[in-house]
Amino acid sequence: MTTGAAPVWRACTPARYRLAEGARWLDGSLLFVDLLRGDLHRIRGVGGGGPEPLLRLNMPLGAVAPTAGGPPGRWIVAAGPGIALTGARGALDWLARPGERPDRAMRMNDGGCDPAGRFWAGSMEVQAATGAGSLYRTDPDGTVHEVLDGLTVPNGPVFTADGRLMYLADSARGTISRYAVDPATGGLGTSEPFAFFPPGEGRPDGMAVDDEQNLWVALWGAGRILCFGADGTRLRTIPLPTPHTSSVAFGGGLMYVTTALHRLERPGPLDGAVLAATTDVTAPPAVAYGPISGA
Repeated sequence: MTTGAAPVWRACTPARYRLAEGARWLDGSLLFVDLLRGDLHRIRGVGGGGPEPLLRLNMPLGAVAPTAGGPPGRWIVAAGPGIALTGARGALDWLARPGERPDRAMRMNDGGCDPAGRFWAGSMEVQAATGAGSLYRTDPDGTVHEVLDGLTVPNGPVFTADGRLMYLADSARGTISRYAVDPATGGLGTSEPFAFFPPGEGRPDGMAVDDEQNLWVALWGAGRILCFGADGTRLRTIPLPTPHTSSVAFGGGLMYVTTALHRLERPGPLDGAVLAATTDVTAPPAVAYGPISGA
């Protein structure tokens, strides 16, 4: 998919997923989650074999990041009711379980690391009750902080390369907000509206920031990816052959898009696949979660 050319999409996975999400490029391969099943997979491009299963948690798995300085195969995960580190054979060492509430059924959703190695992840009520969700920041010492509340379906967040700006979507509300961030502490400063999508235009889902500091957004229900400049200008629209586009990532000369079968009455042949097309766009790889003191 070079600039101005129509993309040719190819399926990277033989399986079709109910809710594939969380595309991240890492170490020459693509990571993604099968969110509702709680599985983490890795693929190595189109025709590279796989997917290779890496985790099976038997609870919803919204997002993962590798860990720095820990044993191989250790992950930080936003899963089930909270945030945890994985141990041997997928056992979880919980850092916090804020979703364990007597009044609501909650689960974790999308997340990822900022350039300083802090892990950020959102929560939501399982039926997307308005304002029930929050955004959490996990610092390198393992402490978890609620930094925003009143969210409905948070997706992202993603960050600029200097760590000074964060983009956060609230899919149910059709909004993307941009926040100032203190890169030294992770403290959130002022926020501003960045983009709004009326119901007929799709809902903003997973996002990525490229090496030019442009924001790429998967539009759930609309079958397309949008690219925004830092000033909010819509720079590119990339159509896909499936309506539920859920996340986007770049690596190895390819643009990857996860998709979903969720609530499609008559799925097409590519619905629920992880798709790829050649591209001239580049982006940083996924950032590892910083080491925990004493680990």
